[in-house]
Amino acid sequence: MLDSYFKITERGSTVGREIRGGFVTFFTMAYIVALNPLIIGLAKDGDGKFLGGSGDHPNLAMVAAMTALMAGLLTILMGAVANFPLALATGLGLNTFVAVGIASKMTWADAMGLIIIEGLIITVLVLTGFRTAVFRAVPAQLKIAISVGIGLFITLIGLVDSGFVRRTGSGPVPVQLGDNGNLVGWPIMVFALGLFLMIGLMVKKVKGALLIGIGVSTVVAIIVEKAFKIGPNFDGKTVNPKGWGLNVPSIPSKIFAKPDFSLFGHIDLTGAFNRVTVITAILFIFTLLLSDFFDTVGTVTAIATEAGLIDKQGNIPNNGKILFVDSLAAVGGGLGNISSNTSYIESASGVGEGARTGLASIVTGVLFLLTTFLAPLVAVIPYEAATPALVIVGFLMMSQIKDLDWHDLGISIPAFLTMILMPFTYSISVGIGAGFVSHVVIRYVQGRRKEIHPLLLLVSGLFMVYFFQSPINTWIGK
Repeated sequence: MLDSYFKITERGSTVGREIRGGFVTFFTMAYIVALNPLIIGLAKDGDGKFLGGSGDHPNLAMVAAMTALMAGLLTILMGAVANFPLALATGLGLNTFVAVGIASKMTWADAMGLIIIEGLIITVLVLTGFRTAVFRAVPAQLKIAISVGIGLFITLIGLVDSGFVRRTGSGPVPVQLGDNGNLVGWPIMVFALGLFLMIGLMVKKVKGALLIGIGVSTVVAIIVEKAFKIGPNFDGKTVNPKGWGLNVPSIPSKIFAKPDFSLFGHIDLTGAFNRVTVITAILFIFTLLLSDFFDTVGTVTAIATEAGLIDKQGNIPNNGKILFVDSLAAVGGGLGNISSNTSYIESASGVGEGARTGLASIVTGVLFLLTTFLAPLVAVIPYEAATPALVIVGFLMMSQIKDLDWHDLGISIPAFLTMILMPFTYSISVGIGAGFVSHVVIRYVQGRRKEIHPLLLLVSGLFMVYFFQSPINTWIGK
């Protein structure tokens, strides 16, 4: 029955290979259960509230449980409906944008409402076939630049949160190495250990390198804290530059617990439009839409190519169903209050182990569901143990820079602005907007305006309004 439904033999695989591939995919991307709570669970919204937290206290275990639940359900759906070896979970980069760029200007319920709207729009575009048209509107080179820029942004966040790079607080230099130019304290040593451990495991092609690195570093952090009694970086009154940046690691009182899924459904579909301007809300939705579009298309193409599932005409089996499930993932992520869910390129590791069908995705999804009972473990992971994974993911995303055409100034300059402004302005949308606008301007100067897609021209105009909304609002007010 399995062979008939999933076409295992037809695709040159076996049940054993599918199961093994499902396990490998899980181990290479399970780090998201630990990282997503650190990114969105510790960020305050515009009202100063934590996601799922009470008052001034975050609830990382709740965010972790919901992250694992939605990843499990959506990955199983991908396997059962689309029969494709692709796993889904909260999108890295997207969750950072939601935490830093959107939720900080409204409530978490408002921000998740925008994600649901974005997911519904993608679903409609998939059903109407319009998604392909939007995808073609943006030059492929700019899509690469967006991914690279997000990689740099994630890396900066990892370095700052670990304490390896710190804000100066004054003077002409905004950031510096460690504390006053020096790396101090045991926590930074834990960060260095985790980073080099992950690098070594990746070089040795060990599956689950990031997850192993986070786990080992957390154990070392617990031992170090037990031995030296370091304490937190900030205890509410005084700052300890040698302290832990997140929570003080300790042996958890319990490992297994009944997961709390009460985050589900706390959304407001229209609240964002009462907290920011309509133009700003639309641009937030478009930025989410853009990331979901291009990440998924690139990931699906890469996985299908590696699995040998692309036919002579370049078609991918069940492509419509794949994109449909992925669009529902954005809606599901919003409903679950854990940011937009999307396809993961780490699925390629499972394909490398032999996965060719949706059975592997179902195995991965079941493992994610089992992980919901381990949510208390997430609460003991310090920044210094988890942030090395952000640096590694940043490297993986930046590796695409080799595909940019640096000889075409109409591409290279916009790509440069896109990549560099994301970390320097701490805003993904600013980088994307600068890339679009500069590309349109340069192409007009070059006399190549016919190469500009009308939709890209429209979007660039919206970004211009976004950039100059303050003087525009002042002018309108007068």
